[in-house]
Amino acid sequence: MDNKELFHQAVSFITAVHQVTFDMTKDFELGDITPVQYGMLEYIAVSQPVTLSEISECKHISMPNTSRELKKLTDRGLCEKFDAPEDKRKQYIRLSAVGQSFMNAAFAHMEKEFQYRLRHSTEADLKRIAEAMQVLQESLFQEGFKSGGA
Repeated sequence: MDNKELFHQAVSFITAVHQVTFDMTKDFELGDITPVQYGMLEYIAVSQPVTLSEISECKHISMPNTSRELKKLTDRGLCEKFDAPEDKRKQYIRLSAVGQSFMNAAFAHMEKEFQYRLRHSTEADLKRIAEAMQVLQESLFQEGFKSGGA
């Protein structure tokens, strides 16, 4: 397969993933949590513990803005900072019990939407989807992937 064609399919796929993510979360009541803060909480939930710079880099938010939004989340009791055992100058961030409960509710809502979208899938379809996600995770979405840049 032509790599250029594969790239265009990947861009289309990534765009569709963003749209589905939006669709799966749009009806979840955020309360006084902004979409930016929700994105941070979601990232923390699946990657914890994380550093401030990891959140900033992943969510494409400046360090000062990430720090400000994290303070708001911490003040609301949704996440907490703790010193890294290997380096007391470094701090990690994780969800608090309240934050974990909030994200459990968000993920439960997303799971309902997910199950609804797959309601007509056969067992064979589900197996192929799982295999495809595994291949994508191991190749395109591998952790630590850095752009070769042009």
